[in-house]
Parts: sequence; C-alpha cells; structure tokens
Amino acid sequence: MWRGIVPAACLALGLACTSCTAPGNPGAAASSGRPVITVGSFNFPESALLAYLYAGALSARGYPVRVLPDLGSRELVDPALMTGLVQVVPEYAGSALEFVSVGQVHGTASVAVTVSALDKWMQARGVIVARPAAAQDSNAIVVTAATASRYRLHDVSDLAAVAPRLIFGGPPECPERLYCLAGLRHAYGLRFRSFVGLDAGGPLTRQALLAGDIDVALLFTTDPAIRERHLVVLTDDRRLQPAENVVPVLRQATAQRYGTGLVTTLDAVSARLSGHTLLALDAQVELDGGEPLTVADHWLRDQGLVRPKRGPS
Repeated sequence: MWRGIVPAACLALGLACTSCTAPGNPGAAASSGRPVITVGSFNFPESALLAYLYAGALSARGYPVRVLPDLGSRELVDPALMTGLVQVVPEYAGSALEFVSVGQVHGTASVAVTVSALDKWMQARGVIVARPAAAQDSNAIVVTAATASRYRLHDVSDLAAVAPRLIFGGPPECPERLYCLAGLRHAYGLRFRSFVGLDAGGPLTRQALLAGDIDVALLFTTDPAIRERHLVVLTDDRRLQPAENVVPVLRQATAQRYGTGLVTTLDAVSARLSGHTLLALDAQVELDGGEPLTVADHWLRDQGLVRPKRGPS
C-alpha cells in the first residue's frame, strides 16, 4: 500500500520544499539552469544534518542543490531514490544492505565487507555507493541506570530473563526490522511484554524511557542524550548490529550527468567525518538546539569545504 503513495507524497514534499536549499550557495538551485540535485534524509535530526553537510559541500562547488529533510523511514526514502525524486541520500551501510537485499545479505562488523556487498546490490539498481565515513551510528539497546541496576543488566542477553515483564519502545517499523525487534527475537530470544511505536531514536522515545512509560528503548549510538542523561547502553554481546558507517548513495545517472567531481566532493566530506565529529555535531543539534542547516554550514566552513562569509566592505 505504501509503495503506491510514496511518489505522490515525496513529490508534494519536493514542491513544498523548493526553498530548502543547502548552506554555502542558497541560490544555486534556482539560478544555474541545470537539473537540481535533491539530497533527501530520513526523519531524524542526524540524518537531516548529514544531508545538509553533503549538500552544502556540493553547493559550494557550484552544483545546484536542495535538501528535502525528514522524508520518513527507509520504506519511503528508498523508493524516492529509485524513482528519481531524490538523487542523493546519506545512508547507513548495514541497514541499507539489509533493506536493498530484502534480507538476503546481512552486514557484518567489517566496514569493508559490508560496504562492498552494499555496492554490488546498489549497482544493480543504478545507484553508486560513495566513500564511507569513519563515523558510524548503529542501533543501541538502552535502559535507564535504575533499570540496569534493578535487573543487573550489562549485556543485551541479560534481558532474556526479564523481557516478558518489560515494555520496549522504538520506531514504528521496529517489529519487522532485523536489527530491531525481529533481530532481538532471533539472536537473543527476546520477547517483550509489549511494544510501543514512537519515533526513530528521537525525543519521543527518550522521553518515554525517562518517564518510565517504556523500560527498554532503541536509540542510536551517537545520541548525545545517552551520556547527558546517564542512560545505559547494553552491550551487543551476540553482535547483532552490523557496521553502520555513514555512506552517501547517489543515482548513477546523476553521477554521469555531473562527472567525477560530484562523487569526489561527497568523498571529501566523508573523509573528514569521524565518530567524534558526528557526536559533537549531533550534540549541537539535539542538546544545544542548533538548526541542522546552520550547524552543517559552520562545520563545512571550519573544514574549508565552504568559503568563509565575507564581511561588509
């Protein structure tokens, strides 16, 4: 059912967001006369931030770019990429591989192996996989310090004895995802008392966990609130989660239209994006209230990927 409404929904979003341009050169999309490169993101702050990082670098190099942030889950963003409604998406290697292979190939802890497999599957769909960043953001199974102490929880496997008494919260698509509830059942035998569909590692999930409305949450490893609120990440002792390095994917037709410089520009961002850097940028957005576009613009300028703004003459 969702496949039938995706193109219309994304197109409506695109028309509504023609002014959602990237940092560096906001007028590029409107003035160049060339087809606009649309960078899409998933519906959580880090993904929007990444979209603005890559789009800002492209815009600074003269490419006509706009950003469509918060398009939705992978079930929405992937068809938008396949149909050409967006041309570039900052992806996460392991989850992307699981999705595009329809569960036939699973990512591993090896970045090289996971990205190589993703590249093969994406090429068959007319999509290019650019250089992966060192930064990665994987699913984290998280509890409060009080819950960890009460049930003596250190590893995810420690949940087996108490899961039937606990409520799990996460994104609505979690029950069917290999790296969420489906994988927790398969790898760890975990069956929780109930599941509450919230958001993709965002404020709703964190608030529900802190308020005691849920007992266990799926958050993301780069979530700065984990350290800020003294939450406990349970060790993935059976290595369910794969390498989830940030990796831009783009339509082959777009790469051919604009030449090798397009991928080179994306790679330049990835080369500078470490785990520490991504965590710090996330904190500026999620803890300090910075706008993803503004945070991205400042970082790109600091890195020399966007020219500094000139003061009044």
